[in-house]
Amino acid sequence: MEALLSTTYFGPVQWYQKLYRADRVQIEQWESFQKQTYRNRCLIATTQGVQALTIPVVRGETSLMKDLRISDHGNWRHLHWNALQSAYGESPFFEYYQDDIRPFYEKRWTFLLDFNEEIRQRMCDLIDIQPEVSYSQAFLPVTDAQPNDYRFAINPKHPGEDPDFEPKSYYQVYQQKHGFLPNLSVLDLLFNMGPESIFYL
Repeated sequence: MEALLSTTYFGPVQWYQKLYRADRVQIEQWESFQKQTYRNRCLIATTQGVQALTIPVVRGETSLMKDLRISDHGNWRHLHWNALQSAYGESPFFEYYQDDIRPFYEKRWTFLLDFNEEIRQRMCDLIDIQPEVSYSQAFLPVTDAQPNDYRFAINPKHPGEDPDFEPKSYYQVYQQKHGFLPNLSVLDLLFNMGPESIFYL
């Protein structure tokens, strides 16, 4: 099975499930950027509930994902890292993995796609999955796409149908307060479950 995915910023558990279970994965780089999606945001669990961390992007030059630049607006790197420390500092595996994650908030990347790709590679190493990944060479219209096209189904605001994904409960720091919060960023899974993360994919 080959899955077609959009690029993501510390994508949700559902996205990493596709990486793990598909024989091959193609990541779309020729689509137009869409706001309020996992392309530049991730969802984490905090003491107040779910919080979105969003990377600002430079708009106007181009809307193609492969050319989209990251903006330095709003000191977002510092804010995101502080949010992760605050949300997961008490989680079982934050201390173990923080040195793997912190560099993403210290180094500057020019393009969002390059940034997301380096995150994906690091997360695959940490979770211990080895997906076969390629990048699209042209935009594949939705009408012509294969059945395993998840570019628009994996969406924080309006998730599409995905009968293959049923969120399984795992330990979360604030579970007693909020109940289990499904399909958060893969960081939530990693910081809470560590080496066992692969079993939840």
